[in-house]
Parts: sequence; structure tokens; C-alpha cells
Amino acid sequence: MPTRPRITPRVVHRFREAGPAGHTVFVVHPGALPATVHRTLAAALPEGTGLTVLDLSALPEYWEPALTGDQPSTTVDDLAARLLELLLAEVAGGSFALAGWSFGGVVAHTMTTLPAAGRLPGRLVLLDSIAPTEAYTPAEDDLDQPMLLDWFAMYLGAKRGRQLPGAPDRYAGHSPESGLAAVLEASVGAGALPADTSLPGLRKLYDTFVDGLLRNNRLTAAHRPRPAALPLVLLKAERSLIHGDPDLGWPELAARGLTVLPCPGDHYTMLSRSDSAAVIAHALLADAPDGVPAPRTTGEELSAARP
Repeated sequence: MPTRPRITPRVVHRFREAGPAGHTVFVVHPGALPATVHRTLAAALPEGTGLTVLDLSALPEYWEPALTGDQPSTTVDDLAARLLELLLAEVAGGSFALAGWSFGGVVAHTMTTLPAAGRLPGRLVLLDSIAPTEAYTPAEDDLDQPMLLDWFAMYLGAKRGRQLPGAPDRYAGHSPESGLAAVLEASVGAGALPADTSLPGLRKLYDTFVDGLLRNNRLTAAHRPRPAALPLVLLKAERSLIHGDPDLGWPELAARGLTVLPCPGDHYTMLSRSDSAAVIAHALLADAPDGVPAPRTTGEELSAARP
């Protein structure tokens, strides 16, 4: 059975402490990329504003099914309740903003609908997150192979700090084997992988990537989402997970309104680009209490913070 390295994972990552105003940004992070990728956002926030990342991938009940292929023994509500408890312990009496990236947006949305949520932030910011609705939760047999290959290429490029070519139909008609051969060729050409990378080795990485997606899909399929109790803001990456979809399914859950804003980068690089961080920071602080400074806006100020 695959195992994780023998380290003590941390769910709570404090990248910046809140100042006297006590305003903290919380981001629910589902893994795939390391939590340190949010350092770029930390640099984009104004002085005195805290940033704490809640890392789902540190919870055994979340990461284990992605390694074993088993059905998750937890639920979205259980994960949300666990993170909400940690958030409330962190925020104490201060004000806060809340965001969630990818599947983290599903968990963050659920956190705001739990009875224990109490006071809520002014809005929930969803970072290229797909709504957990029936129409956007396909059966496993219906998962689109070209789409998975395209997502994997985006992920691999972000992990390696290289931009891989991609398009909605780039992998149309490909089997996993032929599609991965095309990904490998593009990765070597872009300098993302060494020329001696084996196709079986890349297949192992791809299978792990897909197993994580299947775990999220299984959690979402069993979930019964409730309408949002606060306004939603969806920051949709220029190269989003679902090409051409205007709102990723969130209107069905947006009882208090939905605003969709474009964000530079793709689903993965939006977390590390300085121009994306400026957009995310503005969305998070639009409803901040009086006295919280506006975020910095120029890419030049943020470029040094990119991981």
C-alpha cells in the first residue's frame, strides 16, 4: 500500500500574522500544489493583514483515499466542520475573509453553511472552483479523458515552473497512453522534464493525479450542498478547468448573488503569478472592515515573492 513520508503534516499554515486590526485571510487548499504556493498572495496583501492556509492534504481522512483508491471514509461536511473549528480557533475576535481554491472552494462553501459557522465574512471567494452540483459531478465512467490529460499538463507545467501548450481539443481522440506520450513530448520540449523521462514513470504520476481527482469526485457525488448564506465571488482563471463555461455551476447555489471575475493564468498558475495574486487580494478585501488597507497592485512589487 502506498504511504506518505514519515513527517508530521500541518493543516494550519500561518504565512502572515494579522496586525492590530485583526483581519486575516483564510484560504482552503486541497493539495496538488504545496501550500507554500500561497506566499505570492501573502506578498500581495497589505501590511497588517494576516494569511492562514488550511491545508486539506494534511488530513489523513482526505489524502489516504487518493493513495489507496478506496472510497473516502469522510464527507465534505465532516472536512468542513474540521476546518471551521480550526478557523474559529485562529480568528478569535478579529475579522476575516475566506477563499477556497479548486476542491477547497467546495469545502469553504460548506464551512459557511454549517450551523457552527456563526458570523460570516462579507463574501466567499472561489478560486476557479467547480460547484458541487449534480450537473457538474459526472459519473466516473463519464470523466472526459482528453480533459483529464489537459488538466494533468496544466498541473505538470505549474509543478515544474514551465508553461505547457494546451487547448480544449489538444488531446481529443487520444488514449491515456498516446495522450501521455504527447504530454511527455511537450514537457521535454518546454524544459519541464528531462529528456530521459520514461513514459511508465510519467504514467505513475498521472495515475496518482487522477486518483486525487476521483477522490474529490466521490466526495462531491455524496455531498448535498446547501445554498450559500453569503454572496459568492468566482475568480475564473483564463485557462480554467472547464473551457468556455461562464460560471462553473455556481448560480444554482448563489442565493445571495454571484459575481464572476477573470483572473490571469491557468487553474494552477493563478496561485503563483503576481498579477493573479493582486486580483485575488482585491476580491478578498473588497468587504474588509474600515481601517484595513487596500492591497498592493503592481506586479513589480510582488514578483520577488513568487515561489
